[in-house]
Amino acid sequence: MNFQMNKKIVALAAVAAVLAGCAGTQVSSEGTTEQPVWPKWDAVTFNNEKGTFPDLQSLSQVRTGMTKDQLYYLLGRPQYNDGWRPVEWNYLFHFHTPGQGTNDVTTCQYKVLFDKDTYARSFYWHAVDPENGVCPPTAKAAPAVKRYTLGADALFAFDRGGLSDLNPKGKYDLDNLATQLKQFDQLNSVKITGHTDYLGSDAYNLRLSEQRAQTVRQYLFSKGLPVSKMMAVGMGESQPVKQCANTGNRSALIACLQPNRRVEVEVDGSGKE
Repeated sequence: MNFQMNKKIVALAAVAAVLAGCAGTQVSSEGTTEQPVWPKWDAVTFNNEKGTFPDLQSLSQVRTGMTKDQLYYLLGRPQYNDGWRPVEWNYLFHFHTPGQGTNDVTTCQYKVLFDKDTYARSFYWHAVDPENGVCPPTAKAAPAVKRYTLGADALFAFDRGGLSDLNPKGKYDLDNLATQLKQFDQLNSVKITGHTDYLGSDAYNLRLSEQRAQTVRQYLFSKGLPVSKMMAVGMGESQPVKQCANTGNRSALIACLQPNRRVEVEVDGSGKE
């Protein structure tokens, strides 16, 4: 009696598996399909019916030809009840996408199809929320780093570096720079670096380069740039961009070294119009 009952249970399980396969994606022996069929997105069996946030680096390592054990290691167990010995695995994945989806989260379904030897062969995505979303979400480009170089001679009176030493041309250039920086949608940091030529002592040149960088920072702050985002440093004469021979003509040497007397502004931000 028990034996007969067990046979019926096994038979019913087999029928259920066949029916489940018919209701799901029709998968060829090569692990392909012409029309992926998606389970109801919220019919998740595991992970407390919530899906998971996949590790993006692990997700990027998924390749055709992987075994189920290898996929399990990278992605975890499939989250839907795909029947007995399934030829497909279905996942519900969530991704942090600021400005997109519900509460800045995009939700996608992910399907893996296996061939007759149970090697992964095909992979499919299906957008859930938003319905027209991109799955997987495209990674945002890294914030752009832009560099601006200002001639120190154009900014300041000769051999000076204070706020009161800024000349009209220098203020005009800094006003234009402030306007450009305000156009960034996201401003992560502004590094202001002062440089000098090699004329004068090392210590003097270092102090002058620091003073000029701090003055530029102070001026940009007065024009509405966040002071907490700006850092000012001085490099003195240590990073020349031009080498000049000293022929004994000091005026000619000073003119030749002009490119070394500069203030560089490095901006880490994104979304500049």
